[in-house]
Amino acid sequence: MFKNLLSYALLVVSLSPQLAWGQVINPSDTITVSNIDIAPDGFNRPVIGVNGVHPSPLIKANKGDSFNLNVVNNLDNPTMLRSTSIHWHGIFQKGTTWADGAESVSQCPISPDNSFRYTFGSGDHAGTFWYHSHFGTQYCDGLRGPMVIYDNNDPHKSSYEIDDENTIITLADWYHTQAPSLPVPAVSDATLINGKGRSVNGDKTIPLSIVNVEQNKKYRIRLVSLSCDPNYLFSIDNHKLLVIEADGQLTEPVEVDQIQIFAGQRYSFVLHANQDPNNYWVRALPNVGRNGLASTFSGGVNSAILRYAGVAAVEPTTSQPTAPRLLKETELHPLQNKAAPGTSGRGAADVNLRFNMALGAGGKFLVNGTAYDPPSVPVLLQIMSGARDPKDLLPAGSVYSLPRNKVVEVTFPGLNAAGPHPFHMHGHAFSVIRSAGSTVDNYVDPVRRDVVNLGANSDEVTIRFTTDNPGPWFFHCHIEFHLATGLAIVFAEDTESTSIENPVPEAWSQLCPIFDNLPASLKEVQTVPVAP
Repeated sequence: MFKNLLSYALLVVSLSPQLAWGQVINPSDTITVSNIDIAPDGFNRPVIGVNGVHPSPLIKANKGDSFNLNVVNNLDNPTMLRSTSIHWHGIFQKGTTWADGAESVSQCPISPDNSFRYTFGSGDHAGTFWYHSHFGTQYCDGLRGPMVIYDNNDPHKSSYEIDDENTIITLADWYHTQAPSLPVPAVSDATLINGKGRSVNGDKTIPLSIVNVEQNKKYRIRLVSLSCDPNYLFSIDNHKLLVIEADGQLTEPVEVDQIQIFAGQRYSFVLHANQDPNNYWVRALPNVGRNGLASTFSGGVNSAILRYAGVAAVEPTTSQPTAPRLLKETELHPLQNKAAPGTSGRGAADVNLRFNMALGAGGKFLVNGTAYDPPSVPVLLQIMSGARDPKDLLPAGSVYSLPRNKVVEVTFPGLNAAGPHPFHMHGHAFSVIRSAGSTVDNYVDPVRRDVVNLGANSDEVTIRFTTDNPGPWFFHCHIEFHLATGLAIVFAEDTESTSIENPVPEAWSQLCPIFDNLPASLKEVQTVPVAP
């Protein structure tokens, strides 16, 4: 068994020469996943560490880099899933559908005591991404981290001075109980900002993450939601946030006080450290949580600290504005290539689809009457084996075939039940023609992104994209507990060309036989009591 456990180091966000992320994973590197014990809010429990640490290290690359990442599976704790897969969220995987990491769609899991090498190009990608397990609810147990592709020719470069490993802020929900044993509905015990946080009933002396800044400097802050469920209202007391990116797509600048960020979403904003030197609260309020977590900042809960150089290392006494200006998705417009694809007008695309969600019997979520049930043979392998027609592809009723080089318009009425629901599309970014909370269609300059909030029952969120990437692509709710209970579909894009344009490595072909032959004991999970 491969073992290379490093000591766990608590994270301090520092805009000084010391890196915020103690480790950095390079484009060609090894990612070893194993079980470690940590206590970021004072409550100790086993989790999944990456290269021996939690929070997971940053994957850092430059535009044009190719990735060669060998994932080594040393997971051995029977109270959590022990097989795994990794999805590189926001990377389109053109020509490498097999490397997308979506278990049941593009691969079988990587079995314990085995490894698998993901190789893929970055294409024209630059921006803020992340990586996470895509097997069950496994990333809720720790396998999730930031991924940034830097662009030396970034069109926004004149707007900021500092953009590096130390200007990344991650938000994550922290559970005291292992994910497979969480009750329904699962609610988090704490919010971790860059791996640190406090719970409502926990120790209020637990150190918080510190964002160190120098007065009058401008920083590109990359905000990443690693959430399994909650959305967060993010703000920094007394400071404006100049938004310049959404989900790896550059936007025209928009200045706000507060950002609502949903599971899987990312934003970049310019932070101008133009206030009096002091300590200021960094806030991330979740919409759900245990013991009143979603309604308090008391004692540093849901918080980190912005600290100016030269001030005392004390906790802030600052306050939120009484009427903060919240970012509206409709205010975001692409910096380049502004128009949505195709002919303007609702229903004027080449393919027009409508997906109705519902919460059905037994807690299953339905899309057009069907709950996604992961097939034992991944959709990509089915296609590689000769299946082409949707009626021949499993899971039945959840696979939608799309022709190549067509404009697709998807309308997704919202759902109040357990919502709002953030939906993520693999293999594409899409134009958001109509956003939640709006009744206006925008075909001229709608924001492009890869995770969209579908809103409430009264909403008719509509997106468009072009089918220029053959392969099966997951389209699913990024609340992991909802995906696990059926809230997903698969777009099978140009099935005739998928095999030709996505040649698979031999190691990929071996994943399913190895997993299928695992003893039942390695696939079973031992439940544990819910932590108090």
